[in-house]
Formats: sequence, C-alpha cells, structure tokens
Amino acid sequence: MTARTIAVIGLGVGEVRLDDRASDALARAELLVGGARQLAAFPGHPARRLPIAGPLARVLDAVAEAVDADRPVAVLADGDPLYFGIGRALIERFGPESLTFFPHVTAVGLACARLARPWHDLPVVSLHGRADLTPLFAALAGQGQAAVYTDAVHTPAVIAARIRDRGGDRFALTVCEDLGLPGERISRLSLEQAASQTFSPLNLVLAEALRPPEVALGLGLADEALLRRDGVFTKFAARALVLAALDARPGAVLYDIGAGVGTVALPASLTNPGGPVHAVERDPERFRLLVDNIRRTGALTVTPVLGQAPDVLAGLPDPDRVFVGGGLSGATALLDILADRLRPGGRIVVAAVLLGSVAKARAALDRPGFRQSLIQLQASQAVPLAGDLHFRSDNPVCILTAVKEARP
Repeated sequence: MTARTIAVIGLGVGEVRLDDRASDALARAELLVGGARQLAAFPGHPARRLPIAGPLARVLDAVAEAVDADRPVAVLADGDPLYFGIGRALIERFGPESLTFFPHVTAVGLACARLARPWHDLPVVSLHGRADLTPLFAALAGQGQAAVYTDAVHTPAVIAARIRDRGGDRFALTVCEDLGLPGERISRLSLEQAASQTFSPLNLVLAEALRPPEVALGLGLADEALLRRDGVFTKFAARALVLAALDARPGAVLYDIGAGVGTVALPASLTNPGGPVHAVERDPERFRLLVDNIRRTGALTVTPVLGQAPDVLAGLPDPDRVFVGGGLSGATALLDILADRLRPGGRIVVAAVLLGSVAKARAALDRPGFRQSLIQLQASQAVPLAGDLHFRSDNPVCILTAVKEARP
C-alpha cells in the first residue's frame, strides 16, 4: 500500500471552503468517497464516485482496491473527520501512515461560536446509530450539559421527550438547524416546546440544565433524602457495604432487582460512569416513587423498569453487576438466570435478613466458575433517649457476593 494515498477532507459546516492543500488533494483524487450531500458539493469533479451507503466495510473494501491500484482517494466528511467522524474507521483499516487529514470547523465549534460560549469543557455525544441514550444521560447527570449529534431516529423532538420523561423540566434545548447555510436557525426551547416540533435533518442539539437537582446525589446519600412510603429499604450502612461489594467499573451494566425507591440504584449510578443502571421494581407505588427520586436526584442513567424479575429482564443487556435486595421469594430460578447471563468477571450481590433467603441464595450460586463470600452486618443508629443518646439496632443484614470467573 502506497503511503499517504488517502486524503480525508473535512468540508466544514454549510458552504464548502477548502484551503489550498485540501483543494490540491481533492483535485488529484481518482476516487471520491462521501455521503450524498458531500459528493453533490463537487458536481464537476472527474473522479469516480463512491457513496457511503449501506455497510461501511463494503465501502472500505472499495477504497482498499483503489489504494492497492495506486489510485489517489479523497474521503469527504463534515467538519473534522477525527471528531466523531469517519477518521477512526479509516485509521483502524488502513493505519495512520496511509492517511492525510484536512480538518475543518466542526458543527459543535460553529454552534458555540454562534452562541458566544466556550466549549472546551462541553461534553459531546453522538447518537448516530445508537440504540439508547445512556451516553447523553451520563453527560447530563455528570456535567449538566451536552452537545448532541442527532440522527433520523434520535431527533431533537425525541431527545427532548426522553430527557423530559427521565429528568422532568430541569433541562432546556438549543437546537441549531442548517448551520452555515442561508436558512440557518438557532432556537432556545423548553423540553415541551422541542418535543412537539419538527426540525431540519441538519441539526445539532445543545442540552443544558436550568438548575441543579433537588437532591444532591452522592455515595453518602442519607436515608431520609429520598421519597419513600415505609421503612423497607436498604439502610445507609448496608448500602455502603453493598456498593463496595458490587465494585462497579466505568461503563458497567448494572441491575438492581427489587430496587424499591432507588436507595441503592441511585448512588450506584455514580460507580459506573457511562454505564446504565436498570432498576427493576414490581410494586407500582414504589415504582412511582423510584421515578420521582430519579428526577429529584438527576440520576438520569438509572432506567426504571416496572415488573417482576426475571420476566422483565429479557430485553435488557447482559449485566456486569447485579444487586438483589428484594424479590427473593423465587430466589433459585431468578439467581440461576442472573448467573447464566452475568458477564465473565461480573458480580452478583444479595442482601437478605432471613436465614432461609441466605441459604437459598448460597445454594443457587454454588456453581462451577463462581466463588462466594458472605458478610453479616450489624449496625446501630444513635437516637435520642431521656435527654441523651442510645443506640438502636438495625436488623442484621447478610451480604452474599458471588464473583463469576473471567475467561482466560
């Protein structure tokens, strides 16, 4: 393969303006590769045209054939090809020594210039071809803002509706349409306004929090911080031990089975940044409180799931970490399914106060490829008595941890 035979040219946003070096590389090309809109920008170019449509691997195979025949190739892209663009795929296939990049202004950079706002600390999320909005929710939960590259499925209206349903009205959208073109329009909208509108397919979204969450979310979340209807929940001391036992890592998929009002699921979302937490609760009243607590704390990466486990788990991604704090009446069948689906290196943590439940959980997780540890926690809380304090004991809690061996 001849070195530096592929020119990757960013066309900018809106009207195409190339510098001399990029123009020269484009003029030498015998194969032009790009989306329909990029190719249409050069109607008089004599090179053969290869639209990026269908599987990208097929397009890259055609580029490889041209390179092997020593025919110069120009790949056209929007903005900077190395910024949420085709640059990564080209590097992985052809190596950096075969590529010359000509970056241009990005849509995010231009949008922030129009709004006169710095963007060095602005999280940027691409939803192109994604099945879920977890990266967006993670950015909003962590930093309260994000620029979003949308697609035909994740339109500004869809994004607004999803944020509204998860986080309430605490956020607003700025939708930038047709940047750099004669019909350019920038609109600042509430989530309700954005959810009911139609926008140009060429758009970029800036999502921003209007105010902080009602409850500050942290690993030391107090028991009284969340809405609840009774005293049946994982208490502060047990919760700390459970979170440590889960030992979640960034990007991990986490289940909380029998999530109740979210006392474990919500702080657990801080332990797996960028990963989803699926909080499963069968009781409708507790589920309603769970949804409200997600809104109040801004724990947007927690997805509430109403229903009985394991029935509602079928459509969820396989987990890396599982906490079972409720719903142990069918412990054997549930834990068998969870153990089978648990990814190698993953952990299942069970909290129980009844010895029978502990015995069932230990038996269900006593299987090849798993190792167990069991801790009993006895904690007491200081409460007023006779003008002084005394310790009131919580129920002893058994914390069973089962670790699935990683594949060699």
